Amino acid sequence: MRSPFIDRAKIYVKGGRGGDGIVAFLREKYRPKGGPAGGDGGKGGDVVLVATSSKHTLLDFKYKRHFKAERGEHGKGKNQKGRDGSDLLIYVPVGTIVRDAESNEILCDLTEEGQRCVVARGGRGGRGNAHFATPTNQAPRYAEPGEEGEERWVILELKLIADVGIVGLPNAGKSTLLSRLTKARPKVGDYPFTTLTPNLGVMELDETRRLVLADIPGLIENAHQGAGLGHEFLRHIERTKLLLHLIDVSDSREVEPLEAFELVNRELELYSRELIRKPQIVVANKIDALSDRSLLKELRKEFEARGYTFHAVSAATGEGIEELKELLWKKYMEVENAPAGKV
Repeated sequence: MRSPFIDRAKIYVKGGRGGDGIVAFLREKYRPKGGPAGGDGGKGGDVVLVATSSKHTLLDFKYKRHFKAERGEHGKGKNQKGRDGSDLLIYVPVGTIVRDAESNEILCDLTEEGQRCVVARGGRGGRGNAHFATPTNQAPRYAEPGEEGEERWVILELKLIADVGIVGLPNAGKSTLLSRLTKARPKVGDYPFTTLTPNLGVMELDETRRLVLADIPGLIENAHQGAGLGHEFLRHIERTKLLLHLIDVSDSREVEPLEAFELVNRELELYSRELIRKPQIVVANKIDALSDRSLLKELRKEFEARGYTFHAVSAATGEGIEELKELLWKKYMEVENAPAGKV
């Protein structure tokens, strides 16, 4: 059974309390007046988020939401410092953005394997009475308590890291296309909202040319306001550098190609102006179910006049897929190598 895709979570984190310094005096056979010897308390452990590619969802935080690091050990006699508390490591998927729940400030953006972010520092250990000895107070009988660790609520927000995002209306064939272009095997079917979670796949043309593709669940009108499933997953294409805009051109299509294209782009723009600025390749799908292919010539002329690259495929039969792979790579490299602001 497939695990639910959870891409947002709110958790409470607290650093460990520092250990107390102690009051102690040295008592040895040949040093009857050895003086104060209370050791310092150990530092409390930090709460640290660690990015890992072995996790793909924030499901772990659906039921466990409170995390607290180990406290520092109290100081000991003979000026022995207490042991520092162990850091608490919390593993999250690569691509997780961490925000302070109160201020909404971004604390860190974990985009690389093994990247770490301290979200709650442990408290400082208290000083023992040995620190407070002076010529006029040679036997202090007080020590510092350890400090409390930092505590806060943080919001974890997962954004998939992909080179190319596949967008389009429900039933445009995004999941089937992803399975053709990559080795991904998303569940597909002939009904709206087949894809309930984003899917990732790696398109490999050869040993040196590969792209990560993300299939984003179908957008519908008013998706930016939360309608349908699109609003939940639009954030996942914010990191992509290129969009593959898939439109259904089959005889049984429910929405005309140009209307479908404009509807999806409108939702992208309403969600974020940055999304609509991303370069797009328009791909007509289901040409195996198109009786009059003169429509493709009309669409090509229209989209190229608007400045878009146009290509036609059948994800079901594989027609045009190899050419699309080369086209995607070529366009991606153009975007990757373009000067900033010139795409």
